[in-house]
Amino acid sequence: MRSLTKRAAVVAATVTPLVVLALPAPQAGAHGWITSPPSRQQQCAQGTVSCGQIKWEPQSVEGPKGLKSCHGGNGRFAELNDDSKGWRVTPVSRTQSFTWQITANHRTSTWQYFVGGQKVAEFNDGGAQPPDSFSHTVNFGNITGRQKVLAVWNVYDTANAFYACIDVDIR
Repeated sequence: MRSLTKRAAVVAATVTPLVVLALPAPQAGAHGWITSPPSRQQQCAQGTVSCGQIKWEPQSVEGPKGLKSCHGGNGRFAELNDDSKGWRVTPVSRTQSFTWQITANHRTSTWQYFVGGQKVAEFNDGGAQPPDSFSHTVNFGNITGRQKVLAVWNVYDTANAFYACIDVDIR
């Protein structure tokens, strides 16, 4: 009987890794990014700018709340911080709508927009789930010229946020 038990254990130890390898990989938990004006993620996804992994994962720029970086502290997407990469700049007015595409509707505390480290707008959702696509209208006040807008989606019930940078020329 012992021999049969040993054989069963050997077979299980041999077959289990093969079964696991044959299973499809789980999908990454997708989330959201800004599509209009085109964020850096959107420019990568559309092939406007040559990019690495972010091209296939524009929705995945997630990191701890409170960061002020385009890549959200995620080293796989560090190229989003490279201001010399040739990002297309979109001309906008002093009041501009930003459209989000959401692929996993996490409950939301706030949406924040920064220019030069200064918060220019905040929208409080109080824990509500966002729709799949929606826009915020941001008033830039007296800010003009070429700017990098950092948009932050703060998730309500985790310590994480999603990050997107948009290059604009405010007129």
